Amino acid sequence: MHDHRRLGRELDLFDTDPLMGAGLPYWLPDGAVVRHTLEEYVREAERAAGYRHVYSPVLGKRDLYEISGHWDHYRDDMFPPMELGAEQVVLRPSLCPHHALIYRSRSHSYRELPLRMAEVGGMYRAELSGVLGGLTRVRAITLNDAHIFCTLEQAVEEARAALGLIARAYADLGIRASRHRLSLPGEGGKYVADPQLWRRATALLREVLDGAGVECEEAEGEAAFYGPKIDVQITDPAGREATLSTVQIDFHQPERFDLHYIGADGAKHRPVMVHRSIIGSVERAVAHLLEAHGGAFPVWLAPVQLVVLPVSEAQEERAHGVVRQAVARGLRAEVRGPAEGTLGARIRAARLVPYQAVIGEREADGGLVAVRLRDGRRPGAVPVEEVLHRIAARVADRRAELWSAA
Repeated sequence: MHDHRRLGRELDLFDTDPLMGAGLPYWLPDGAVVRHTLEEYVREAERAAGYRHVYSPVLGKRDLYEISGHWDHYRDDMFPPMELGAEQVVLRPSLCPHHALIYRSRSHSYRELPLRMAEVGGMYRAELSGVLGGLTRVRAITLNDAHIFCTLEQAVEEARAALGLIARAYADLGIRASRHRLSLPGEGGKYVADPQLWRRATALLREVLDGAGVECEEAEGEAAFYGPKIDVQITDPAGREATLSTVQIDFHQPERFDLHYIGADGAKHRPVMVHRSIIGSVERAVAHLLEAHGGAFPVWLAPVQLVVLPVSEAQEERAHGVVRQAVARGLRAEVRGPAEGTLGARIRAARLVPYQAVIGEREADGGLVAVRLRDGRRPGAVPVEEVLHRIAARVADRRAELWSAA
C-alpha cells in the first residue's frame, strides 16, 4: 500500500515547513514539473472543448461572499476577514463568485451561449489542524474550476459533456472512478431554502446521468449549499473514499448576482450556471496519482522521462549529447553519471523513471543506447533516434504502454 506523503518525500516532490504553516505544502522542482504538466493538460483539454481561460484574484470583499451566500452558509470553512481601511476582505473559499462577476461585467447575447469560463486558481479553506494530511486536505487549494453560463435548454448537454471530459482525463491519467454520487441536501440550515430550486436542479442532473448511462447512488447531506451535484468518487489504496471531480447545475447564484443575457426576443433572460471540475484540486489529484501508480507516473506526466546512464566517465560527453537531443524533442531527460555511484546503484535509484538508457563503450561507438524499461524489460541496444522517437510518440499520445514490437 502506497502513502503519497512518504512517496512525496522520497521522490522530492513536495514538503511542508512549520514556519509556512500546517496544510500549506510547497512544491519542489520535480513536484512542480508534475503539477505544471497536469495543469497544462487540463488547460489544453478545456481549450479543445471550447473553454476560455481567465485569472481572478484570491481575495474578495466580504460583501461579495454575502451576495453569493458563502458568508451565510459556508462561513465556518472560511478564513476570518482582514481589515483593509474601511473594508473587509476575505481569502476566497471558491472561484464561482468571481466568475459570476466576470460574466456580469459585460452584456451577453443568447448567440454567445454557452459561455464556458475556466481557471486553474487558488482558494483557501480554514481546515482544522486535526484533519490536515499531506496533499489530500490542505488550506491552500489550487482548483481546476470552470463555470458554463448557458440557457436552460443547454444545461443538460453542457453538464453531460463535462462528464465526458472527466472520463477522458481519468483514462489519460490512469485513474479509476469508484462510483458516481448524486449529492443532495440534508437537514439543517446549511442549504439555501428554495425547494423549487432544488427540485429543478436535481431533475436536470438525473437527466444528465440517465443520458450518459452513468449509474449513481444518492447521498443526502453532501450537496453544495446552493444546489445538488454529481460527485465522481475515487478510492485510495487504504479503501478511503474521496470526491475528485464534480458537476453541478446552479440556479441560485445567477439569481443572487442578477445575471442575464439578451434573448432572441430582445428581452432579458436568466442564464443557468453549470459548475464543473475535471480533476478537482491539483493537490488531491497528485496525491491520488502518487498512490494509484506507486510513484511510477504515466510517461507523459513523469518528472523525468528518460535517464541516461554512462557506464564510465569516458561516455559522459556522449550521454550529455543524448540528453540535449531529448530535450530538443520536448522530453524531460537527465544524465546520472559515475560520480553518483555504481551503475547498479544508479539503475536502482532511477527505478521509477520510465526509460533508462545505458551507454557503454560499444553503445557510444555505434550511436546506440542499451534501453531498460521501468517494467523490467530490456529491449537491448537501440539507435538513439529510434528511442527518442518512441518516447516522444508515447508522450504525445499519452499511451500507457512503454514499448511495443513495432
